Amino acid sequence: MKTILLVVLCVCAAAPSFADNKEDSRLSQSTAVLREILDTPDKGIPTPLLQKAYCVVVFPSVKKAGFIVGASYGRGVMTCRTGADFRGHWGAPSMMALEGASFGLQAGGQATDFVLLVMNDKGANSVLASKAKLGADASVAAGPVGRDTSAETDVAMKAEILSYSRAQGVFAGVSLEGSTLRPDDGANKDLYGKKIEAKDIIFGAKESVPSAAQTLIDLLQQSAPQRST
Repeated sequence: MKTILLVVLCVCAAAPSFADNKEDSRLSQSTAVLREILDTPDKGIPTPLLQKAYCVVVFPSVKKAGFIVGASYGRGVMTCRTGADFRGHWGAPSMMALEGASFGLQAGGQATDFVLLVMNDKGANSVLASKAKLGADASVAAGPVGRDTSAETDVAMKAEILSYSRAQGVFAGVSLEGSTLRPDDGANKDLYGKKIEAKDIIFGAKESVPSAAQTLIDLLQQSAPQRST
């Protein structure tokens, strides 16, 4: 009986640490993915678009099932610029989930990284309010690639969200229309140690950046410190 009680106490004591490590790992993976994509010499995210973005969402290693059409589920992180009109520094992140997407002719089990640029406040509000269906609740389009591509392309001017994928070393714009994007409330509770809404993290500007997310925030601050018009 004493042995069983000891095991239960050890498991309970380890649970918060396990949760922390899980969210820390997600933040670390997201940072690594974004850094590698931003370091791509020629065919990466256009610098002018990153400078215009209100928010950035990263989903590392999204898994797919099926060969031609397969559902997927990914967990990632979203951070937005703070301040009036999203013109301040990059702020505390919200954990996010991507669900229900299909990505065409890709082998089952293959992992794909996704990066989404949220280009206006309507797009940010849509994905943070509840479960947003991309293409319906928020317009989404495959983002143009090329470091020096203009931010004034038709697709960049019209879409609320621009989406990119990287699979097997190939980086390209990809349409995520039909997917759903939502805050991961359970992960936010684990990360911040309390129940908190994603919109309060992003818009409240009261939460400090968790230590595990600081490298991600620093990376964005170095790459796009101010939002261009």
